[in-house]
Amino acid sequence: MDTIITYLNNMFAPLPKTAEMKRIKEDLLANMEDKYEELKQSGKSENEAIGIVISEFGNIDELVKELDIDVASEEAGEDGFELSSLSDEQVDDYLDDSTKTGKLIGFGVVLCIVGSASLVLLSQLAENGLLFGLSQDSGAVIGVVTLFLLVAPAVGLFIYSGMVMEKHKYLGSGFYLPADIRVSLEHKYELDQRSFTTNLIAGVALCILSPAPLILLSIINDSAAVYGVVFLLLMVALAVYLFVTSGTKHDAYRKLLKKGNGKKGSGASVDTWDDEEDEKSEPKIIRAISAVLWPFVTILFLITGFFFHMWHINWILFAIAGLFLAMINGVYSAVKEKA
Repeated sequence: MDTIITYLNNMFAPLPKTAEMKRIKEDLLANMEDKYEELKQSGKSENEAIGIVISEFGNIDELVKELDIDVASEEAGEDGFELSSLSDEQVDDYLDDSTKTGKLIGFGVVLCIVGSASLVLLSQLAENGLLFGLSQDSGAVIGVVTLFLLVAPAVGLFIYSGMVMEKHKYLGSGFYLPADIRVSLEHKYELDQRSFTTNLIAGVALCILSPAPLILLSIINDSAAVYGVVFLLLMVALAVYLFVTSGTKHDAYRKLLKKGNGKKGSGASVDTWDDEEDEKSEPKIIRAISAVLWPFVTILFLITGFFFHMWHINWILFAIAGLFLAMINGVYSAVKEKA
């Protein structure tokens, strides 16, 4: 019932606060409560009953048209211009594109980390004489080529993701979110919250457990420890993928509902986007850090390997970089969720 009450409050929020409107709202709430109880007694689940009640009792646009109420002034931004009202199709399109690009970006980051893991693996295989008899330096060269072959499509995925989201830039000028769509989004956001929390916990757990293979294999010998680094990076890659994909989708809901940092109108239905704040969104932070971190670590790895012959120890650079990236993302997500 709380969801229905919230829906009704949001539905009437933009309307004039008159005694007649209060009476209509109370009558409508009573009817919705009766229908809800009837559906519950017939065996419907709570979510099913709520969905049926909301769909049967119409939306704010139908009510305004029926009562001939002027709410234009409530749908204007702070500067006085009229804001565009988002439709279900526009909202669904934005959420779908955000989910899609989140997966693409996450996969791109995974490719970067896997490329680093392949560099470590191929170098060690060559050192152990397991790479078709090639020397350690030859193995390192092949590893570098493999790294670039994986990073190249990753960069392409990042660029394509930006192009996909470019069509939603119009949201930056502000938008009006109808009450019925807002309530539906609030419900979806609550469901997504569970998935986001689960993925966040799983990602953090992977980061915490990622050094385990390294520690266990290091007991055998130094060569085995290098293979532990590969497992560590793969576990971190999976963790980062969970962070990025779930975080991007979750962030899309937060932007539409303006959780934490949005500006809302008197009826909590007028929303604007701060472009500077949007630039600080979680996926872009990860991309920015990754774009600087992994090339830097790779260059440092090659310099210390080729010029100082530190192949036996310099693999730890990737372990540190992977854990650092995962830690930054996990802490950022946790802090942002509390904001």
